[in-house]
Parts: sequence; structure tokens; C-alpha cells
Amino acid sequence: MFDKVVIVGVGLIGGSFALGLKAARAAGHIVGLERSSAALARARELGIVDAVSTSAQAALRGADLVLVAAPVAQTGAILANLTPWLEPHTIVTDAGSTKADVVRAARAALGERVGQFVPGHPIAGRETNGPDAALPDLYRGKKAVLTPLPENPAQSVERVAAAWRACGAIIHRLDPAEHDRVFAAVSHLPHLLAYALVDDIARKPHADLLFQYAASGFRDFTRIAGSSPEMWRDISLANRAALLGELDAYLAQLHGLRARLAAADGTALESVYANAQHARRAWIEAIEAAEQPLPPISGK
Repeated sequence: MFDKVVIVGVGLIGGSFALGLKAARAAGHIVGLERSSAALARARELGIVDAVSTSAQAALRGADLVLVAAPVAQTGAILANLTPWLEPHTIVTDAGSTKADVVRAARAALGERVGQFVPGHPIAGRETNGPDAALPDLYRGKKAVLTPLPENPAQSVERVAAAWRACGAIIHRLDPAEHDRVFAAVSHLPHLLAYALVDDIARKPHADLLFQYAASGFRDFTRIAGSSPEMWRDISLANRAALLGELDAYLAQLHGLRARLAAADGTALESVYANAQHARRAWIEAIEAAEQPLPPISGK
């Protein structure tokens, strides 16, 4: 499918993309381009990439596809570094969790060549980071959202979609602004809440005692607080307006729950809990119906 793929950022997201392409035999040669020499060495050692480079000029020579898998705040600088060495046929995409800011950065860095950049966001991850966290099946049965630009040729968008499909992903499309509103509610706010809860408990004078008795419910609720602080700092700031709106709505919900609790209104509390339970069960059933297990990747 691709003779040469370049992965900018060989951690969980970029490394899993590389491994997924390798498992599907969809890439002839994969090069890692990374700021960390230790990460590059580890990715090469693990067989995530076939070669490594710290030079954009060398890495991009003959590249068909480039994936930028780095914190979103770095997107502009990365694209500016890549732009002088992009060949006319090279397609660039990204894996950032916000899209409006990424699109602005791409337009500023690429200028008239912005049509070579197809924005994307795989909806998959783990709370661990780095090359050792990468998995060949991370994207199997998961959504990959593309937010194409008006300047993107249809065949470029399809090439990016085909790469994600080779990794097992299910392709969806959204407008960049719509993408950011959706993920402020269902991804960015939950991460903020998980970080806030763990930080709150960790700062209490009897934190050790509290953590001693925290069990599976606490672990499940706060799992995502183990994610990269750097990455989620950038995401929170990049999607600040939409995230503030969702946070205000959630605070209103909490104030309502507090009032019901203070009034000992068990009926009202149960009504909220029951509505949430019903909505969650319906969501799980919809996921199970829409994302049926896929056959093994060819060559695994």
C-alpha cells in the first residue's frame, strides 16, 4: 500500500500505527523520526520501525505517508520542520486529539501546500506511553476520525483512510469544529475529572489511608489519570473553549446533585442514577453492535 511511511513520534500512538501497518503488510519501509534518541533506539530494537532518523530531510526522502503522533502543541513546529522536505506526492496526517488548532497550525506551516495534510484522530489509547506501550492491534475495531480540509484531494483522504483500515480501524468523518465539541464532552472532560479526583485525594493529609482502601471502582474511574500529563495539558488548552462549556454544564449537574443530597431527596437521586445507568447500558449495546470483532490481521 505504501512504499515508505514516516512516523513522527514513535510512542504508543505512532508505534501502534507502525506495528499495525507492518502486521497488515501495508508498508514496505517505516522510518521513525523523533526528538528522543532513546525512544528511537527502543523503537528500532522492538522492530516498530525499520530505520530511524533525526533529520527530516533524510527521513522524508521518497516518503508516501507521514504520521505526526506528538502532543498537539508541537504540531505547528513539527509541520514547519517537515514542510521544506515534503515531496509533491507525500501525504501528511496526524493523530491529535484536537483538530481546529491542528488545522490552524497546518495552514500556517504549509501555506499553499495544506492540501497535502489530512487531519485525523484515532479513538484508541492506553494509559501507558512510549515505544514499549505500542501494540499491533491497538486500533482493531476502534474508530479513526478524519476531518478533511476543502483543499484535500479525494484520493489523499482515501489513502489516509486506507492506512487506518489496514490497522483495523473503522473510519468516521467530522468537521474539525464539530470534532472538538464532541470530544470535549466524551474524552477531554472525563480526563480532567479523573486527574482532578486523584490530585484531590493525593493532597489530603490522610492520602495514604485513602489509597490503601481504594478498590476496583476507583481504579476504573481514574484509569485515564495515568495518561501523559504533557499530552493532556496540551489537549486541555487547545480545546479550552469547548472544554470550559462542558465543565460548566457538569458543575451545574454537580450542584443539582448536591442540593438533592442535602435535601435527602432519594427519589431524585435515584432518578439521576437510573437515567445514567440506562444511557450507559444503551451505549455499551450500541458499541457491541457497531464494532463487531474483526478477523485477525493478515500475516499475524
